[in-house]
Amino acid sequence: MPRRWFASWGWIYRPVSLQGFGLVALAAVFCVQVFIAVDRRSHSASDTLYGIFPFAERLLLEAVTRLGSGCRFGAGKEPGSETCRGL
Repeated sequence: MPRRWFASWGWIYRPVSLQGFGLVALAAVFCVQVFIAVDRRSHSASDTLYGIFPFAERLLLEAVTRLGSGCRFGAGKEPGSETCRGL
């Protein structure tokens, strides 16, 4: 039986394995890198927020979709299976 990477914790999911913590760390590094790149060229706070929104929103949407569907990262599920909803 594959080990779960995340566990439900109220409205959010928290990492419960080393792979889960690694994935959260990679997501955080990605968000910081996008923020720095967008903020370098923006002229105001609203420019920065509008610039990072597509990246941060998509990252969070993917995480909620995959975690909420019951698809476990690294579980070896095939794309198109009912558990992973084609992810």
